[in-house]
Amino acid sequence: MDFKHVPVLYQECMDALRIREDGIYADGTLGGGGHASGIAGRLGSSGILIGIDRDRDALEAAGKRLEEYPCRKILVQSTYAEIKAVLEDHGIDGLDGAILDIGVSSFQLDNAQRGFSYMQDAPLDMRMNQDDSLTAYDVVNGYDKGHLAEIIRRYGEERWASRIAEFIVKARAESPVKTTGELSEIIKAAIPASARREGPHPAKRTFQAIRIEVNDELEQLRRACDEYCDVLRPGGRLAVITFHSLEDRIVKDAFAKRLNPCTCPKDLPVCVCGKVADVKKVTGKPLTAGEEELESNPRSRSAKLRVIEKKG
Repeated sequence: MDFKHVPVLYQECMDALRIREDGIYADGTLGGGGHASGIAGRLGSSGILIGIDRDRDALEAAGKRLEEYPCRKILVQSTYAEIKAVLEDHGIDGLDGAILDIGVSSFQLDNAQRGFSYMQDAPLDMRMNQDDSLTAYDVVNGYDKGHLAEIIRRYGEERWASRIAEFIVKARAESPVKTTGELSEIIKAAIPASARREGPHPAKRTFQAIRIEVNDELEQLRRACDEYCDVLRPGGRLAVITFHSLEDRIVKDAFAKRLNPCTCPKDLPVCVCGKVADVKKVTGKPLTAGEEELESNPRSRSAKLRVIEKKG
């Protein structure tokens, strides 16, 4: 299938990055190249765009989409948290800006065979990098009941986590749970009918939790927030788009810690640790999609954009 990507908060990101023609910018979550195309279209022949993605299909599709732009393009199959290693490998000493669009891409959701969607029946997979060893099948069929419940509760913020884990373990005792459709039906059966009448699809939170576990998403995000701040040049900006509260909380806390790195006890009258902020806030409250974007791209509804700038 074609790799389609409708970038969320596109104009807000372009404005936030303040792209210079000769600058060096990274899209750490390249996807279909939606945001990257916007960056590349603003760069001249002396500019550099670094595109990173775990998904080799994304890199191939985005590479074709970016061919028309004159800037130098460096496309790397890696996780976005490895930005320091990527820059070192290519002899680049810093970035003038970077964007991270966290979570699963539209292509991965829409391609049933990747096993991300509870709306289509497919083998349980959910790997963003098809070469990784751990799959959703392994999590669903291999983790014990307590571990499953903990993941679903922590990463899915699902109130019925224990009951869902219990139903999964009971079902797999009969035969392994092999497909997204099977798992979705098990989750539906586990959640009482009265709780399924309102709100999102009953499987949404559990699928999110398993996907996060398979791809180690939250730990990657924690690392990335610091790594990208470290490699920004003076005046460079980092823009991060998140789609649920767990991600947004990590970004918010990481930025807050960077903005106030002092480790002195609160009752100490003056700072003696000597740690001072090397960044400044660009956004206070996160930016969200306007009515026009919400109408044209429903997936933008939960998107939040936070931006931070490296001090000069």
